[in-house]
Amino acid sequence: MDTLEQYLTAEDADPIDIVETLASHRAWDFDRVADNQIAMAIEGSWQTYSLSLAWSSYDETLRLVCTFELDPPKRKRSALLDCIDKANDCIWSGAFTTWPEQKMLVFRYGLNLAGGITASGTQIDDMIAAAVDACERFYPAFQLCVRGDASPQEALGIAMSEAYGRA
Repeated sequence: MDTLEQYLTAEDADPIDIVETLASHRAWDFDRVADNQIAMAIEGSWQTYSLSLAWSSYDETLRLVCTFELDPPKRKRSALLDCIDKANDCIWSGAFTTWPEQKMLVFRYGLNLAGGITASGTQIDDMIAAAVDACERFYPAFQLCVRGDASPQEALGIAMSEAYGRA
């Protein structure tokens, strides 16, 4: 039995219940916004990421939205969008977009559970980890693109494909 799965019981079949159990186990700050939604804060190396997970029984999808502040100068907006487009080419699950009115960069991910399939704690934990990992991986590139003089391609050059430790 997976170590993570031992913390989950049959009553945790609802995806948001599973997320709440994971958040409690990992000691993440969280708030159960509604029966079908939970909000969390997860500390990363670069900043604290705000995550919201919502379950839609209508289309049987668990949606994750991970946000962080990024307010580029107007003259850098086009470069940021190009950088986001190039970053999305490197990601297989999920995608970045912007919410300009809120001055946020957003990573979105949807886990389809059609046909009454139940997500495991490991799947949901991996989903959350993938979102935070993508934000951690590309945050420096986005910053370099909007705060420095690097082109989107140059900025993405610092986004490693996989990290194998810390310097």
